[in-house]
Order: sequence, then C-alpha cells, then structure tokens
Amino acid sequence: MMPPRHTPLAAFLVGTLGIATFSGMDAVMKGLVLALGIYPTMLWRMLSGVAMAGTLFAVRPSWPAATTMRIHLYRGALTTVMAMLFFWGLARVPLAQAIALAFIAPLIALFLAAAFLGETIGPRTVAASLIAFAGVIIIFIGQAQADLGREALLGSIAILVSAICYAVNIILMRQQAQVAGPIEIAFFQNVIVAVLLVAAWPLFGGAEFPPADQVPFVLLASFLSTASLLLLSWAYARAEASYLAATEYSSFLWAAMFGWLVFGESVSLFTLAGAALIVAGCILAARRPEDCTPSLEAAA
Repeated sequence: MMPPRHTPLAAFLVGTLGIATFSGMDAVMKGLVLALGIYPTMLWRMLSGVAMAGTLFAVRPSWPAATTMRIHLYRGALTTVMAMLFFWGLARVPLAQAIALAFIAPLIALFLAAAFLGETIGPRTVAASLIAFAGVIIIFIGQAQADLGREALLGSIAILVSAICYAVNIILMRQQAQVAGPIEIAFFQNVIVAVLLVAAWPLFGGAEFPPADQVPFVLLASFLSTASLLLLSWAYARAEASYLAATEYSSFLWAAMFGWLVFGESVSLFTLAGAALIVAGCILAARRPEDCTPSLEAAA
C-alpha cells in the first residue's frame, strides 16, 4: 500500500526530528553505560522498549509476511551488533567526537542506496554530503589534537565499525519502511534485539536489575529510542534513503549540545566551524520535491 502523500521536505524535517530524538537517547545511554556497563544497559533498555512498543502494537496487531519478517530479522541482528559497538565506544570518547566518527555512514549509504535500491544519486546530494563531511573532518582534526589515550582509540575503532554497520542499516531502514508501518517496525526491532541479548546472557555473565536511581533513565532511553524509530520509519517511507541520509549530519549539533549540557564536554572553534558546514550541507540536501519523491512502484 502506498503511504499518504507528503512533501519530501516534510519527510526531511520529521527525519531530522527523529535524529534529534536519537541523539538525546545517545546521551542518556552514555550515562547508563558508564554507570551499569554495556550489556546490562542494552538488555534492560531493550526489554523496556519491548513493553513500550508492544503496547502500541497490541492495539492493531498483524503478523508480517515472511519477506517482511526477514527484513525485520536482518535489521534486528545488525542493530544488535551496531549498538553494542557504538555504545561501548561512546563510553570512551566524547559524545560529539563519537558522532563525528559515525558520519562516515551516510556517505557509504549513498552508494549502497544506488547499488541495492536503484536510487539515483544526483550531484546536489553528493555535494551536500561532501560539504557536511568536510565539516566532520574539520571537527575531527580539532579533536585529534587532544591526547585521549588507548581506551579512546579502541572506542573510536569500535564506533567506526559500528558506522559501517549503520550504513547498511540505513538501506534496510528504507526497505523496511516500504513494507511495514512504524509501530510494527519499532515492535519487532525491540523484540528481536531483546531476544538476541537474552540469548547472550551466559556470554556476558548475566545482568543485575538496575539500581532504583537508574531505572528512570533506562525508561527514558527506551522511550526516546522508540520515538526515534517511529519518526524515522515514517520519514523513510516517504523519501529516498539517499535524500534522508543527510539528516544524519544534524546529529552532531545535538551531540555537541547534549555533551556540553550533560557531561561538560567543551565545544571548540573547530567544532563550530564544522557544524556550520554540516548545517550548510543539510540545507543543500533539502532539494526539489520532484528529485526525491518515492516512485509509485517503490511505494506500492
């Protein structure tokens, strides 16, 4: 079924809001990983996410077709690896630097979208991504001047590998959004990741229930994650992955803000200069509607 018609700009704005929500979740998750460790944080967040998304899904339950379920499984498995790597690295590097490193993902996604989804990559989209990526390079040069030690290096490597996984995830997100609704996507992703984490319980030696003072933050992380999934699924059903990938660059602005407000991480002149390029790239990416409206065949 074809989703209701909306302008690509509306999808772009909703996608940007989804990224902002996701960046808020990153900040909450960084605090939780530092307090609880990576496995307990991921496990309890996903289990609470199952309850939240399951409540929405129970209103109009419908079992997906086998082909759709296969996409849910692929993305759920990929998300498990991607998230574990990212949040492990996030606990070891500043929030803004982690997001800057992850910006390799949208560039990879542009070419994956062309290879696997048959999307056309126009010069305007490429230019927008290159401008934004130049901003990331400026930020990274500025932050590389600080000696953060071996742990930060390992964390950076983990985030880079996670970014490659996320590039594939962007393509799966587009495919998934064309055959399933946002609530179904949020529910099955939470369930699949939760099942995989529970299965890994012996490997990680179990996980105690979070202390009472951390439970609200676990619930907040689950809420922000579910809200982000709903927003991004809505957006990716209505515009191409190559078009919406540029919204990922706005996450640096949110990461810099949350890193400063929550963890006292400073924002340098390099960061401000890079952020200006990121904003410019995102504005340029908001191209003409006729360039990026999903085709009738793809939306069917």
